[in-house]
Amino acid sequence: MRRLEGLLGIDTPVVLGPFGGLSSVALCAAVSDGGGLGSFGLYGYAPERIHDTITALRSATPGRIAVNLWWPRGDEVSPADVDMAPFLLAAAPLFAAAGVTPPAPPASFMPTLADQLDAVFDARPDVLSVVFGVPDAGTLTRAKSLGIHVIGTATSVAEAVALEAAGVDAVVATGSEAGGHRVSFLRDPAHSLVGTFALVPQIVDAVGIPVIAAGGIADRRGVAAAFALGAEGVQVGTAFLRTRQSAATDGHRAAIGTAADTDTVLTRAMSGRLARGIPNRAMRELEASGMIAPFPAQNWLTGVFRAAATASGDADLVSLWAGQAAALARLDDAAEVLAELRAGVPG
Repeated sequence: MRRLEGLLGIDTPVVLGPFGGLSSVALCAAVSDGGGLGSFGLYGYAPERIHDTITALRSATPGRIAVNLWWPRGDEVSPADVDMAPFLLAAAPLFAAAGVTPPAPPASFMPTLADQLDAVFDARPDVLSVVFGVPDAGTLTRAKSLGIHVIGTATSVAEAVALEAAGVDAVVATGSEAGGHRVSFLRDPAHSLVGTFALVPQIVDAVGIPVIAAGGIADRRGVAAAFALGAEGVQVGTAFLRTRQSAATDGHRAAIGTAADTDTVLTRAMSGRLARGIPNRAMRELEASGMIAPFPAQNWLTGVFRAAATASGDADLVSLWAGQAAALARLDDAAEVLAELRAGVPG
């Protein structure tokens, strides 16, 4: 089953995980240059920044590129919905450690999806991938009219079926081993923790569109296993996140490099939504405080001290997203990672 390459116009059925906040033009270009599908996460990006990012990607690689947007799940809060004072107070030691003053809440926590979509369609990437929901008919029609393929993301069979029914071109089956956010939308993410080995073949049996396996895949063995389960491609995050081309800090890369199989946990502390990462001071103290604001308020709050910590290189105050196969992420060059993964693609 090699439909994915023909559908997306790629030579290697490897998709770069679209890291929200950790994507880089260099990493996306390296994967696309190697024949895979480079992806760039646009979470929180304003329209002008989306335009500039896609322009930079086009300039950096002649290969195919994908961008990723978060679909509204319906539980998002606005600044008017929540009193941020107690949450800011709980995080005060972390602001102090980062050397920043807790700010006043903004007028809005994020741009509107409509504005983001307008910017994406104006810039015309090859692929739009979405997480946390099902694209509406208007969006899918507009994408098709522009020659943009749409990939949905599922953490359960029911989500995959819903995405296919809506008309997406392919679906990422993301197992609970995966790093970063659990992108469930039909049930609470904590009740949708299906492992990759169980999830992929069930989704393959339930849908007729190409399935891309994600979660716990970091080398040729994981790729071979995914194809044996019926997947037609793989999406890989942590192994690429460790490379020097990613936007991860040196401390984040080091944490991935020393992580064991049991060293990641699921937490809502950093964004208000469930995500998998390596514990550090920020995660532990926020969890212990019990004061975690709803999404995206918590993500805005931690984003202030995370930005300062990223600039200073303090790995204790950033989100150390990583999957359960982090110990298998041993290479520091994106081209080498892609070559290793390609070696697992069947003949």
